[in-house]
Amino acid sequence: MRRRKRLPSQLASDLGISHATVSRWLSGDDIPGVRSCKKLAEYSDVPVEKILSIVGHLPVTAKSEPNEWPEFREYAQKKYPDELDEDISR
Repeated sequence: MRRRKRLPSQLASDLGISHATVSRWLSGDDIPGVRSCKKLAEYSDVPVEKILSIVGHLPVTAKSEPNEWPEFREYAQKKYPDELDEDISR
């Protein structure tokens, strides 16, 4: 709503739902159903999975940390410096 500079009543109209429904969502008294989540995703250009996670229909996925393992080539060069073929050590 903020990004589009729309009021709750305008959002309700845009989505084809009642203003009371939007008010319940905003107050935390209710959450959008799956169908409404799809409409919200299309309306806001946000992936539907993200909307479903935000409202609680899907579990929130944790961001994975970057892999801290060294590149295989780097590891192999340190571990076996004399045994490797030339093409792997480039």
